[in-house]
Amino acid sequence: MQDIIQQLEEKRAAARLGGGKKRIDNQHAKGKLTARERIEILLDEDSFEEWDMYKEHRCTDFGMADNKIPGDGVITGYGTISGRLVFVYSQDFTVFGGSLSETHAEKIVKILQQAMKVGAPVIGMNDSGGARIQEGVASLGGYADVFQQNVLASGVIPQISLIMGPCAGGAVYSPAITDFIFMVKDSSYMFVTGPDVVKTVTHEEVTAEELGGAVTHNTRSGVADLAFENDIEALMLTRRFMNFLPSSNREKAPVWPTEDEAARQELSLDSLVPDDPAKPYDIKELIVKIADEYDFFEIQPDYAPNIVIGFIRVEGQTVAVIANQPTVLAGCLDVDASRKAARFIRFADSFNIPVLTLVDVPGFMPGTSQEFGGIIKHGAKLLYAYAEATVPKITLITRKAYGGAYDVMASKHLRGDVNYAWPSAEIAVMGAKGAVEIIFRADIGNAEKIQARTDEYQEKFANPFVASARGYVDDVIMPHNTRRRIARSLRMLANKELENPWRKHGNIPL
Repeated sequence: MQDIIQQLEEKRAAARLGGGKKRIDNQHAKGKLTARERIEILLDEDSFEEWDMYKEHRCTDFGMADNKIPGDGVITGYGTISGRLVFVYSQDFTVFGGSLSETHAEKIVKILQQAMKVGAPVIGMNDSGGARIQEGVASLGGYADVFQQNVLASGVIPQISLIMGPCAGGAVYSPAITDFIFMVKDSSYMFVTGPDVVKTVTHEEVTAEELGGAVTHNTRSGVADLAFENDIEALMLTRRFMNFLPSSNREKAPVWPTEDEAARQELSLDSLVPDDPAKPYDIKELIVKIADEYDFFEIQPDYAPNIVIGFIRVEGQTVAVIANQPTVLAGCLDVDASRKAARFIRFADSFNIPVLTLVDVPGFMPGTSQEFGGIIKHGAKLLYAYAEATVPKITLITRKAYGGAYDVMASKHLRGDVNYAWPSAEIAVMGAKGAVEIIFRADIGNAEKIQARTDEYQEKFANPFVASARGYVDDVIMPHNTRRRIARSLRMLANKELENPWRKHGNIPL
C-alpha cells in the first residue's frame, strides 16, 4: 500500500510540474500564465476538482514511448465561478507544446459529455502547437471527436473559448463552433494556415499577429468577441461574463440582487435624440441608463460598430441588447452588422435570455461592395434569427425605422412581444426627401413644390402615430420612463410560452 501511495504522489507531482521548471519559466517570460495558474485564477478558490491527472499518451513511435508526462498536455475538471458549476480544460504549452494527442482529445471530450449531462458551461483555455505530429491520423481523429462534441453541445450548454497562445490549423475549428471566443493581445493568435504557408502559396508577407492576432480577429474578421491586455484580465473578465449566463438551456440566467430601482427615471434621455434628424447620438448612453447599476457588458465592440450587442441586467435579470449605433454609418445595417447581431440573437434564444432591441436604422447599406458581398443573404440571417426566436422580445424605436430594416429589427410582424416608440420615432418606407422624389417625380424641377411635398410627407410619417394606429407599436413612451416600462414588460413576459412548428431544424441562410 505504501508503495502505491508513493507512486501516486510521484505521478501527482510530475503532473503538477508539467513540462518542468525551465519550460514554466519560458512561459512566464512570454507574459503568459501556466495552465494550472489560469485555472486557479478563473475558478473560485479551492473549488477545482481535476480529472484524468494521470492519463498518458499511447504513442510508441519516434521515441515517444519513453517520453510520457502525466496529464498529457491538458488539465481538465470542474469547479465553480461565483458558486456556480463550470467545467474547464486548460492546454499546457509546457508539455509537448500543448499539442493534441488522441488521449488529450479524450480528456476534453469526457468533460464536454459530462457537462451536457449535468447542465453546466464549459470554458476551454487554448494554448497549443496543434496536432501532435508523432501520432499522425490518431491526433486528427482526436480533433474531429472534439468538434463533434462541440456541435452536440451547441445550444445545450454555453461554451466559451479563451485563446491564450497559439491556435492554428484544424485546432481553430473547436473555438469557432463555441459560443464566444476571447483572445489575449500580443500572445494569442488563430489562423488556418500560418505566415510561412501564406508566403509560399500566395507570396504575401504577413506576421502571425497581422494574420491572426487578437486585434485582427476583433476588428477585421469578427472571429473573436473580445481582446484583453493579458491573461489575468482575460480570466477575471471571463468570471464576470459568466455571471450573465445560465448554466444550460434547461434554465434561465441567474437573477442577481440589485438596489437599483426599476422605476428609476432618466430625465437626460428626453434630450438624447437631437432635433436634427441628420445628427448622430451615442446609443450606448441609452443602454447604460436602462441597465441595473449602469452596467453594460459589450460584446465585439470593435467589429461592425454600427450595431451594438451585449448584456445588461434589469431587476437583476440578464437581458441581451441589440442596438443600431447612429454614430457609425448612421446605424445602417450592412453585411458585418447583420452577421454579428444574428449570431448573438440565436445565442440568447438558445439560452432563454430575453432580447431588447433599440432601433434607429435608416436602412440597409447601399453599394456594390455590399451587394457583391451578399447583403441579401446576410441581412436575411438577421431577419431569420429574430423571426425564429421564441424568447421575450421587446423593441424600442428611438428615431428612424425605415424600409425593410424596420421589419428586420424585431418588428411586431416578427412576433415582437412589446413594441415601444419614443415621440421622436419615424416609421416609414424611407426618408421624406427620397420618398417625395419618387412619388412626385414630375415635380422635381420645382423646388417650392418639392419642399411643400417633403414637409407634407414629414408631417404625416415622421412620427410614431401611423404605426401605433395599426397596432404595430404598442405604446409611445416618454424617454425618461424607458427603464420602468421595459422592466414592467419583462415581468409580464416572465412566463411566456411560444413554440415553433416541429421540424428537424430550419435552414437558416448561412
